[in-house]
Amino acid sequence: MTIEEEAMHPPSDSPVEMILRDELAHGDGVLQSLAPILGHLVATAGNPLFNDQVVASIRGRAADVARQLLREQAAVAGLGDPDGFADAGVVELADALMNQQGFLVHCHALTIEAQTAEALRSRSGIDPVVSPMLQSLIASKSPEIAGGAMAILAAQARFFQQHARMELPLRELPGAIFEQVLHTWRNFAGSDASTITAQAEGTLRSTFDEGMSRIGLLNRMISALGKDARPALAVSNGGVSLFTSALAHISDQARDTIVVATSEQLVGRLALSLRAAGLDASVVAEQFAYFHPDIDLPEGFEALRQDRAQELLQHRKAGDAD
Repeated sequence: MTIEEEAMHPPSDSPVEMILRDELAHGDGVLQSLAPILGHLVATAGNPLFNDQVVASIRGRAADVARQLLREQAAVAGLGDPDGFADAGVVELADALMNQQGFLVHCHALTIEAQTAEALRSRSGIDPVVSPMLQSLIASKSPEIAGGAMAILAAQARFFQQHARMELPLRELPGAIFEQVLHTWRNFAGSDASTITAQAEGTLRSTFDEGMSRIGLLNRMISALGKDARPALAVSNGGVSLFTSALAHISDQARDTIVVATSEQLVGRLALSLRAAGLDASVVAEQFAYFHPDIDLPEGFEALRQDRAQELLQHRKAGDAD
């Protein structure tokens, strides 16, 4: 049968596949509506949900990024009171940043990651900074692996400190989000300040290295380990951060998507991603229980093949691309 014929006559879904496909579609609907909903919440100070930790964390991170940009602008302009300059524009620039979907979704994922790590520490005793796998990597005979693991350890410690303070250093942004942030800042500053922002941007770019960010270090470690990264798919071994980076890499999905998939609204995507990564159904159930101890996998999940899980995920990915 040709690819075209397969598209016209897809294999019949089993009952469990139908359940997971519907759950995946529902979860993806949540993902697609996430940015508009978050944008409304963070922009509405009078909203009763405004004090929610997630929303407050996103606003705090946006304000921190805005302050960094404005202080750099003030420094290049030679202003005598960089903090005062930043204070005057921080709210408006933070609002502009929060109108950018990529930035907003990334801030949300960081908050979910930190909250999930804390929940697993409280519920299962999983250390959010020093996981068993990270300890073993630090002891590696390979200088590159050991050095990378030590860098991850330091980055993880900083991440949770920054989360508590609602901070987001520019150097920790993914490359695409960094570009989005700079573009938003240039538009905010306007043409009158273009020479100053261009110089300030040059300084920021000279110190930016995506590979040395926390997420960059995690991704580099997973790539360097190759097949040896699979133990990270046990969250009790890898910890949340290595777990999400490994699962994103092995299942060919965005890390922010996998992080958000650990939340209750996207249980179908988490289960399918674990199965698509090649974990046996019993192991999927074990990992799933860490995140959702009160939710059971659908009946018949053990019959779901790895290739079918991959196909279901890829079908949704192709549909999103359309």
